[in-house]
Amino acid sequence: MEGPLRPRLVNCSDFQFGVVATETIENALLHLAQQNEQAVKEAAGRKGSFRETRIVEFVFLLSEQWCLEKSVSYQAVEILERFMVKQAESICRQATLQLRSNETELQSWRTLREQLCNKFILRLVSCVQLASKLSFHYKALGYVYTKEELLESELDILKSLNFQINLPTPLAYVEMLLEVLGYNGCLVPATQLHATCLTLLDLVYLLHEPIYESLLRASIENSTPSQLQGEKFISVKEDFMLLAVGIIAASAFIQNHECWSQVLGHLQSITGIGLESIAEFSYAILTHSVGANTPEQPVPHKAARALRTAASSNT
Repeated sequence: MEGPLRPRLVNCSDFQFGVVATETIENALLHLAQQNEQAVKEAAGRKGSFRETRIVEFVFLLSEQWCLEKSVSYQAVEILERFMVKQAESICRQATLQLRSNETELQSWRTLREQLCNKFILRLVSCVQLASKLSFHYKALGYVYTKEELLESELDILKSLNFQINLPTPLAYVEMLLEVLGYNGCLVPATQLHATCLTLLDLVYLLHEPIYESLLRASIENSTPSQLQGEKFISVKEDFMLLAVGIIAASAFIQNHECWSQVLGHLQSITGIGLESIAEFSYAILTHSVGANTPEQPVPHKAARALRTAASSNT
């Protein structure tokens, strides 16, 4: 029987790489790429995001309090993001209809919005529970809910998302690409990159908007993007393959910048993502992660600029 589609969990932080059959890895990578392409298409034209720093931090703290795996916290954020976007879109649709009617119905819309806000913490807890498949945590950082309230909230989320909550997370893409890099002879060990990738992935989630805003400004070469440019950029925020290569490239530079060009070449060959795009994302991540100069660490903006220069010379 073939091995699992993703690296085996040994304990809370250690994974084993290089134990899965090559054919299985190729099939799994293709499947992830197809899922990613579909997610990017579905995100086109969508407005709004709930991956704010305070929300993500709440999910991370709750997951840590419950001793959950890192993958659970990422998946909980993605479930919450999709659920809240659907809820917000539903309220906006109702508002559009009610604005054509009378003030009484407009007041009803305001009531729905308040209910959504009042239940936000409950929805967040439910998303973490759904992601972790836990059922008996009633208290979350001072908020107390009955078992019935939690079950009803979970059912609301499941129905809203058509029971499609087994969502791929950026971590799945990172770990799959690390597995492939190991088979391709990457000079930096996958286990060494993995730990740094987890740290940077946490950072990207916590600083989601600032990092993607800087990426948007870099892509259009303008410090003040228009609303239309921002809306078109939303699909980029859902491109987990792009996020994964950016995370790995930045991690490789931090671990061993002399091997960075080789890692970049492997990532470009595996995913088909351009070298310049990978370097731009690495630039954005590095400028938000390496905030001080140390004798061992290059100046952030110079390091990132070197990444982009190297990418341009390799194209």
